[in-house]
Amino acid sequence: MILYPKAYLKSVKDITYEMLYKNNIQGLILDVDNTLIDFYKKIPEGIEQWCEELKQKGIKFCILSNSNKKTKVENVAKKLDVPYIFFAKKPLKTGFNKAKKILELNEKQIAAVGDQIFTDILGANRSKMFSILVEPIEKKDLFITLLKRPIENFIKKRYLSQNK
Repeated sequence: MILYPKAYLKSVKDITYEMLYKNNIQGLILDVDNTLIDFYKKIPEGIEQWCEELKQKGIKFCILSNSNKKTKVENVAKKLDVPYIFFAKKPLKTGFNKAKKILELNEKQIAAVGDQIFTDILGANRSKMFSILVEPIEKKDLFITLLKRPIENFIKKRYLSQNK
């Protein structure tokens, strides 16, 4: 199903080099809000180190965010030392295609990671990329996201019951 991720993990930090290697993934497209930073724009402990360790093993990164707040996205990108695209309009393919060009990889070599099914997972699957759903960093969300969470939780339960 187009709304189901290829992998479902607790955090981006659970994405290992071994998992990426096994799936021929050489690049990661990362969401920002509630994936890399919390509601208060803080990066949880360990994410910078996780990113650096994967970069040292040859994994490429690009941030793809729907946020129209350039400074917020840019600050995260600078901390992780990775390129970024803001106001991406996910799940449209445009942002994913721009990220693909930045990474200089084909879609089969890229995993897109995020905490939302209707933006990150749907966009990744439509773009033929390996989709990884992660749990939101915290419960506090933007208003529009709060409206979608109950539907996403229903989809997650169905996904988990079919992938035991």
